[in-house]
Amino acid sequence: MNKEFIEAIEELEREKAISKEVLIDAIESALVSAYKKNYGTSQNVRVEIDRENGDINVYMRRDIVEEVEDEFSQCSLEEAQEVDPEYELGDVIEYQVTPKDFGRIAAQTAKQVVVQRIRETERGMIYEDYIGRQTEVVTGIVQRVSNDVVYINMGRAEGILAVNEQIPTEHYRPQQRLKVYVMDVKKTSKGPQVFLSRTHPGLVKRLFELEVPEIQDGTVEIKSISREPGSRTKIAVCTYDENVDPVGACVGPRGQRVQAVVDELGGEKIDIISWSEEPGKLISSALSPSKVEMVLINEEEKSATVVVPDYQLSLAIGKEGQNVRLAARLCSWKIDIKSHTQFEEMGGLDSAENSVVAEENDEESVKLPSFSKMKKADLIEFAESNGVELDPKLKNAEMIEIIKAALV
Repeated sequence: MNKEFIEAIEELEREKAISKEVLIDAIESALVSAYKKNYGTSQNVRVEIDRENGDINVYMRRDIVEEVEDEFSQCSLEEAQEVDPEYELGDVIEYQVTPKDFGRIAAQTAKQVVVQRIRETERGMIYEDYIGRQTEVVTGIVQRVSNDVVYINMGRAEGILAVNEQIPTEHYRPQQRLKVYVMDVKKTSKGPQVFLSRTHPGLVKRLFELEVPEIQDGTVEIKSISREPGSRTKIAVCTYDENVDPVGACVGPRGQRVQAVVDELGGEKIDIISWSEEPGKLISSALSPSKVEMVLINEEEKSATVVVPDYQLSLAIGKEGQNVRLAARLCSWKIDIKSHTQFEEMGGLDSAENSVVAEENDEESVKLPSFSKMKKADLIEFAESNGVELDPKLKNAEMIEIIKAALV
């Protein structure tokens, strides 16, 4: 140990951001163990490293007591006062016992401690860095694929893309660049492990934030996302600025913004709709690209029956039910699709007691009772309360048709 050693420690402090005092304290503790191991002693010793020139000294420490029970850790007052008359009972006396060949042992031990501390510190820094980047998107390079698990090099750390977090339609190859979503970071004996995802809905959200300035500055807000990775995603957006079109902002000029996200996700289709606080409007929009005739809402069960034109039924349901499934997740409502003919066969509006009927372009939803059970006077009263004039001479069935035409 010498001054060059101290300079090397100071250089490490600058490069690795490891405190000089922390390193030296760790080396001193390790040297105590090394001394006892190499010199076969159980003495109570202390190692001191000079912070200026790097010199190392080993001191044996003994407590001053009246009656000595352990000669390695205790000494009598008389023996201590032979060294210095000012020693008293309870004091600690130290003797320098530095062996001549201790420098070689010290150098080897110091190297091991420094390497270990550097490794621990770097692992700690990587962990702190990535634990603060959870839910963010990072760019990495595929390093290798082993047992279908993809290992991604992200610079200072290696990320793990498990099988269930991979897009089924994607095939990964070494040196391929990927944007991945940071799900979790865990400490392990081998260092921090960063768990990544390509299937998480948060990946779509973050990719839109990167591409759409209006989302970054908060003008446009992503309210909900439902996704089937590799196939289709539905995203609902809104804005509180009446001068901004949230869907247009996400689509971008000539569709450039949404296309950038689609390309990053390997061609995954993305539907963007406007969010609405009215369930009828939201559900109708969520079922795009199909057209919707009406939406019947059951608030208590949080379910909806959606009526679509006969020729739009398969489009509304989607391949293997995908379109309605994604819409239900997006809105958090149960959705039942009926064609116009199926709905009429069920009894039409008269079969939907106490439901809210919402047309795709209605400004408000209208609460409709079961007309078939209403008397003529009740029909007239209901019509007047909704601004519809009826001729009392009309039959009940004729009145019902007029009300339906006016309100639905």
